[in-house]
Amino acid sequence: MPSRRRTLLKVIILGDSGYVNKKFSNQYKATIGADFLTKEVQFEDRLFTLQIWDTAGQERFQSLGVAFYRGADCCVLVYDVNSMKSFDNLNNWREEFLIQASPSDPENFPFVVLGNKIDVDGGNSRVVSEKKARAWCASKGNIPYFETSAKEGVNVEEAFQCIAKNALKSGEEEEMDDLTVCLNFPLHYNFLWMLTGNVKMVGNSGFLNAIEI
Repeated sequence: MPSRRRTLLKVIILGDSGYVNKKFSNQYKATIGADFLTKEVQFEDRLFTLQIWDTAGQERFQSLGVAFYRGADCCVLVYDVNSMKSFDNLNNWREEFLIQASPSDPENFPFVVLGNKIDVDGGNSRVVSEKKARAWCASKGNIPYFETSAKEGVNVEEAFQCIAKNALKSGEEEEMDDLTVCLNFPLHYNFLWMLTGNVKMVGNSGFLNAIEI
């Protein structure tokens, strides 16, 4: 029986450290490196595996950027709708990605912006309006924008559908068999575990030796 074929797309997630490390990883200890998880998405009758690399907020490891960012098919910029600073820093994260990844067509490279934590305090703590966020996205070439709650799962699947769609625009697709993705760098879990929820860790519990899809 032939193996099922998938399209592999590399996605980078960037954002301020307060976005992921303090709210979505209370039970986990952060370590060195980038988080790596996979998310399967069905789009236009095809199966895509998003290879998600999360270096969000790990400013201490920006020297690792080139290795992690190169070859990305899409970059997801995240901010906290309850933090104006995290929103203001979107410019810095976007510029950082373009410098580190050095895409062949930076003007048209696909980004997606997520305004997260819309669930906090029933929305009463919000300081960044949807109008303001959409205006910023429009000024950067009409970047797709989603308001999400990783905690409640609001708009998460819709965002991943858009991420897959935009990642397809950036270059050649890489086909892969059903397999176990083998890596060897320290892992720390964050909100991505809550977003995906369908990965299985294999090997040493302190290090990510493999993720079984």
